Amino acid sequence: MTRKHVLVLVTLALGMLGSAAAAGAEPDGLSTARAATAGYHRLTVAADAGYGLLTDAAGIACIDKPGAGGMGIHYANGALVGDAAVDAATPEVLVYEPEPNGRLRLVAVEYVVFQAAWDEAHSAPPSLFGQEFELIPAGNRYGLPPFYELHAWIWKHNPRGMFDDWNPRVSCPAA
Repeated sequence: MTRKHVLVLVTLALGMLGSAAAAGAEPDGLSTARAATAGYHRLTVAADAGYGLLTDAAGIACIDKPGAGGMGIHYANGALVGDAAVDAATPEVLVYEPEPNGRLRLVAVEYVVFQAAWDEAHSAPPSLFGQEFELIPAGNRYGLPPFYELHAWIWKHNPRGMFDDWNPRVSCPAA
């Protein structure tokens, strides 16, 4: 084998390794979620698409947890929450971080499906991006029946992980 052939094989192998690493770096569907929600950086666009402010049972809009971080302010689309479907391109909830200047910054999306509706047609919890949803039982802070949820921090880095509920880089004092 000539030196030229070896260089070609090494180049091809490195290219294949780079492609595999890139594919493994982003779970399937995250680029779909980003593309589908890019317009929602403007809250007026989200509102026009049916997303509205979601507060918990105590009327709190900005959700945080001392010592763990924040989630931010949730805007939910009731039609999507009630549809019992999971689709990367149509998150049920958009999550915004309040900024000191009073603006809201899109930082994450959340996928939500009610447990009863999902379990009626499926034998396992929902999953997306290679992640199984977390079951939030009855008696939750929103006063909702049990539901499955998955956060995806697609617009702001989360040092606790892309799919962790809490992001230590998000806080609510500016809310």
